[in-house]
Amino acid sequence: EEEDLSLLSLTGHVPFGLICHPNKQHMLYPLGCTVVIQDLDSKKQVFLHGHTNNVSCVVVSRDGVYVASGEVAFMGFKADIILWHFQRKELLARLSLHKGRVEGLAFSPSNLYLISLGGQDDGSVVVWHVDQREAICGSPASAQNSGNATVVVCSSCRDEMFVTAGNDTVRVWELDLPNRKIRPAECRTGHLRRVATCVKVSFNQNDLAQLSNSLPQKRKPTNVDSNTRNASHNCVTGVTALVLLKTGNSIVGTGEGIVALCKGSDYQVMKKIQVQGGVTSLTCRGQGHQFFIGTNKCQIYRVNYTEFKEELIAACHNEAVHDIVFPLGISDLFATCSGNDIRVWHTPENRELLRIVIPNVTCHAIEIMRDGKSIISAWNDGTIRAFTPETGQPMYVVNHAHSLGVTAIAATSDCKRIISGGGEGQVRVWEIGEMTQKLAEVLKEHVSAVSCIKVKKDDRECVTASLDGTCIIWDIVRFVRKQMFLANTLFKCVCYHPEEYQVITSGTDRKIGYWEVFDGSVIREVEGSVSGSINGMDITSDGAFFVTGGDDHLVKLWDYKGGAVTHVGVGHSGNITRLKICPGKKNIVSVSADGAILLWKYPDLH
Repeated sequence: EEEDLSLLSLTGHVPFGLICHPNKQHMLYPLGCTVVIQDLDSKKQVFLHGHTNNVSCVVVSRDGVYVASGEVAFMGFKADIILWHFQRKELLARLSLHKGRVEGLAFSPSNLYLISLGGQDDGSVVVWHVDQREAICGSPASAQNSGNATVVVCSSCRDEMFVTAGNDTVRVWELDLPNRKIRPAECRTGHLRRVATCVKVSFNQNDLAQLSNSLPQKRKPTNVDSNTRNASHNCVTGVTALVLLKTGNSIVGTGEGIVALCKGSDYQVMKKIQVQGGVTSLTCRGQGHQFFIGTNKCQIYRVNYTEFKEELIAACHNEAVHDIVFPLGISDLFATCSGNDIRVWHTPENRELLRIVIPNVTCHAIEIMRDGKSIISAWNDGTIRAFTPETGQPMYVVNHAHSLGVTAIAATSDCKRIISGGGEGQVRVWEIGEMTQKLAEVLKEHVSAVSCIKVKKDDRECVTASLDGTCIIWDIVRFVRKQMFLANTLFKCVCYHPEEYQVITSGTDRKIGYWEVFDGSVIREVEGSVSGSINGMDITSDGAFFVTGGDDHLVKLWDYKGGAVTHVGVGHSGNITRLKICPGKKNIVSVSADGAILLWKYPDLH
């Protein structure tokens, strides 16, 4: 439901995936199997659910009535196109002809036809009748001696004409409806082999009269703008997005993150800006007084045309998110880590407040100290790093904390000790002073990576989960093992019940285990997932409910005593890596291996 889920993510690598709706009020973009519709002012989000595989392309009809989206399927399997009604947010038709991947989609100017382009293993272009929801005809998209076509775009004023382009191929097509045929005319692009990554077509009425009377082999578009023009000669990675303006000028985006305003037909650069990541989308709001940029680093920028200055309005992770944590008692702030960065988010505005970047290393886990004065983090170079939460300034570094990377981290509630786990299986206790960080003890029982650490409220005990199939309860005052749980699994997560006489665990065997802390006995085992590992879990402050997430992409809320699922959240398209119930039980936040952060409204259980 639209009110139950919001997200801090977009799939930035989908070409032309960011689209400003003609109503000037909404933006559309893909996230995994979902198409997101976001109100530009209120930031409220609605989701189009229907694809079972990742969305590979999205297009909106010129009048804004229809949305079409295509997907990536497994090789040899059908890749669906879904036709949606924008206003009703309703699935109108599922169109299945392409195999493997739908590469591109385009609506004809009056919505009569939808043109679809298959991917490399499919290689066909198909014309669909929108009202009748059926294919009219199809053809191989490019000639045998040419490369793959990757872009399709319709004429701006003729329903029967469209262009495909790609690797050493640009073709203008005309639909012969009575004979249910499409006929291509090759465009000569000179002796230099080129890859067309984006195409815009504009025709004027005088040329159309001539075109409609000409033979197919002589038919030429009056203006086919692609990166086969000199707009790309200064750019190593080429033009990746292009907008034609009514003034005759154009806005050009490149794979190096340059967005330029180019003059007329000679493409002289008049203004330019630099954004983070290669440009994958350029989309105008209204007549072009404002436009938006999407990049493969999952950033969205807003630019006012006259000032031509970029404003970052949305950013998210573009790699797997490994951990998420809330500050004590604060529900509208949380931190995540992914790749080489840690980010702090503000949920009321779905906005990134802070980004801490450490180049060339990976952050596995984070914790916010109970006093709120530091973010501590575990890194694959064997280092523990602490930062200030407000500014992200480094506070201290513990070098060589673990020999095979730091894989898990936790802190005592008095903020005087850190417990870290390493890839080699060691658990280390560190004493943290104002100016010093000292190793207090090394606990050597696990023989494989430590995946999760939780500390008991009284700071005298902790539990560690490991990929070696053991969970260990440690006395962290006397530094001895108190109890061990064994299972035929790679343990991924562990939680104390708030009363702390039981713990729950899960991992690759998909079972949720309830364990007695006192004697290490298993009380109950529940089947947690039909397929794939369970990677994250969290429990409510009263212990009545807990949540799990994993490789089945589902967020599940469980009744603790009954051991039964009460609610299921469908929205992730990647493996869920971690999830947390926010303080006050307002939201559940889940993160996944495809970089997504999803905020779920915590259900009303009264």
